[in-house]
Amino acid sequence: MFGKAQTTSIPTKQSPPPSGYQIVQGDAGSDTLSHKSRLKSYQWWAYTVTFGAYFMAHFSRKCYSTVKPQLKTEAGLNQDMLSEMDSVFMATYAIGSFISGRLGDTYRPTTIIALGLLGSGACLFFMLLGIWFDFEGISANFGNAFFLATYFVFGFFQSSGGPVGTAIMGNWFCDAESVKNRGMVFGTWTCHQYLGDIFAAVFTALVLKLKIEYWWALVIPALCNIGWGFLCMYGLTPDPEEIGIDTADLKPPKKTTDKVKLKPVPTDADGHVVEAKPIGFVEAFMIPNVAGYAMAFGFFKLTNYVLFFWLPYFLSLHFDPATANLVSTLYSFGMMPGGIIVGKVSDLLGGRRATVIGIFQVALVPLLWLFAIVSEELPMWAMMVMLCCMGILIGGPNNILTSAVAADLSEHPSIAGNSKSLGTITGIINGSGSITAAAGLMLVGPMTKVYGWASVWYFMMALTVAGTAMLSPKIKKEVYGTGEEEGSQKESSPLLKKVVTYGQEVRV
Repeated sequence: MFGKAQTTSIPTKQSPPPSGYQIVQGDAGSDTLSHKSRLKSYQWWAYTVTFGAYFMAHFSRKCYSTVKPQLKTEAGLNQDMLSEMDSVFMATYAIGSFISGRLGDTYRPTTIIALGLLGSGACLFFMLLGIWFDFEGISANFGNAFFLATYFVFGFFQSSGGPVGTAIMGNWFCDAESVKNRGMVFGTWTCHQYLGDIFAAVFTALVLKLKIEYWWALVIPALCNIGWGFLCMYGLTPDPEEIGIDTADLKPPKKTTDKVKLKPVPTDADGHVVEAKPIGFVEAFMIPNVAGYAMAFGFFKLTNYVLFFWLPYFLSLHFDPATANLVSTLYSFGMMPGGIIVGKVSDLLGGRRATVIGIFQVALVPLLWLFAIVSEELPMWAMMVMLCCMGILIGGPNNILTSAVAADLSEHPSIAGNSKSLGTITGIINGSGSITAAAGLMLVGPMTKVYGWASVWYFMMALTVAGTAMLSPKIKKEVYGTGEEEGSQKESSPLLKKVVTYGQEVRV
């Protein structure tokens, strides 16, 4: 059904080329340069299509949250129902992240992404049916059940973009130069979601300004998701090997210290490297630091999703709906440079990503505290500045944890750099975060009614502190060099000795 990938042998020596390709006779160096040139020439296309896929996913997801006031006043959904829809979405998104990551490692990943986009578009059209035929007006119980069920399925389809897109990016950006700059590559790539959020808010504001039916803000994203889904299915190659690009000599050399026990790379009777089988969930959880990053990301993601789902609603209490949507884009705008900064700085520090993430989270706490005190009286310009800063500090860690950090972990020596692991690892981190976010989002609606909006900002402060505490053992290792680092010898001095793990100066 999904076009399950066949097990192939990756030759360690020159072997007959795949159908449609001809190897020009020459020395090994010229062959390597040819493969590198072809790899580099396709990277921009893989980057663009996967970027667009997650852009479209967030375009459809964010448009729902930007029309929440209209869903309440015109579609008849109350605030508690909207909060339940958020939680149902996050619950199925969490489960779907685990499943999608595994499916992406097992079957053809471009098919999985395409099905996610096609299904997302279909779910939006089902929501539109509920709006057009006034299901809430016919029966509140029936309407509530219908919207909850639709958003339940929507979460599953939306979950495919992150884990599977990251796996495809990992396949194409595997050469030494790309690995060295992994934080920067993924820092820019993860801007997809925020550009999607910004575009959704601007598009919804335009729909409301033009005074056309608000549901057009759901129709267009649905059509865009379906169109991009077909592009992913038929216009993107998921792996360089599929078109005859041999990446074995392009990847960083496998280096380790005497204390590291590399898992043997499987070979067949002829000495050819056999394509690795996808790792299981238990094996992925056993990779050092996967569980810690997953738990920390849960708190960070809940902080982000409280703002993602509720910021437009909060702002609509102070501004007209169109202005509220435009002001909310400043948060998404700030999240883009956040990921780039964390990625670049962590590259310069030899992959010490937990340390940079911790610094950002420490800076976020006082900003949330200030927002809790003055948010009700802030003028628009001050609100915009604070939201932009908040976006930088929240977005940076969220971006890197589910991209560059996951890619680092997938190259751990304990799994011999198994290329069929990145989707599963990304799915575990993303899915674990979504489970926490699903539970936490259920509190937001009731919390605002009983304690007011200030309680939400204090709640986010507590989440930030808890997430950073989960990373504290890893941060301590990176800063002070204490304990036994995975893939390295024990460090004796802080931030001086870079850890070499599977050919890359990273800390996983």
